[in-house]
Amino acid sequence: MVQTAEKNQPAAYAHPEVLVSTDWVAQHLDDPQVRIVESDEDVLLYEIGHIPGAVKLDWHTDLQDPVRRDFVDQAGFEQLMTKAGIANDTTVVFYGDKNNWYATYAFWLFKYYGHEDARIMDGGRAKWEAEGRPYTRAEAKHPHTTYDAKEPDAGVRAFRDDVLKMVEAGSPALVDVRSPQEYTGEVIHMLGYPQEGAQRGGHVKGARNIPWNKAANEDGTFKSVPELQEIYGPKGITADKDVIAYCRIGERSSHTWFVLTYLLGYPNVRNYDGSWTEWGSMVNVPIAKGPDE
Repeated sequence: MVQTAEKNQPAAYAHPEVLVSTDWVAQHLDDPQVRIVESDEDVLLYEIGHIPGAVKLDWHTDLQDPVRRDFVDQAGFEQLMTKAGIANDTTVVFYGDKNNWYATYAFWLFKYYGHEDARIMDGGRAKWEAEGRPYTRAEAKHPHTTYDAKEPDAGVRAFRDDVLKMVEAGSPALVDVRSPQEYTGEVIHMLGYPQEGAQRGGHVKGARNIPWNKAANEDGTFKSVPELQEIYGPKGITADKDVIAYCRIGERSSHTWFVLTYLLGYPNVRNYDGSWTEWGSMVNVPIAKGPDE
């Protein structure tokens, strides 16, 4: 496990060790104990250029089961790690496009299977590029490893029945991280993603709308703790509650899950990856339209 030695790291974050800077990554490009992983919304970016030594994890081919609507199983995850040259004690640093949207998605899956030392490069591709740092088109090749994944961690993932129980309890701490237009039901699916639509528009009854990207600065880095507290606290999303975040398929909500869990230190946060694509197509579940009550 590689120690983090960051300068100017925001000490107020609950777990500052999960964030590394672009400088830190640049200094560890040749470190055999570090594996850099790129995971993007735009799956062609890696081929255009990537951080030297970085491996690609494609969210819709590598991380997903080809038949079931689910992630790769434990054995499949182990095979991915072996191929990527990731061992159980490897420090894995994720980065990607769009404010690390899919980087946190991959990070969340790694935590689901119990990887110990996982981190996010603060600012992602946008910050690396803005600083004029090098890219390569050479595909990274690392020695294969042996990897033993842990049993899935139910504490980080929510399913539809978990959401239904929370709604029926009457005081849900549900965070809908989609755009206001998706939340209100004005649009059923986000523009450009018709394959991830649903039969109905709207939101889970009782959910609060806090778009995922509110947690990021213009340069793609995460906002400070006081800024984050001001985003979530007034909406009733506080550390004393069990929190479930959702979006369309769990990718944007993984970003919010990361913020609440690792930056603000909330002890009980789960990501509902079935999200609106599942909930908006189910029969007889509580759906609401319009703005926050």
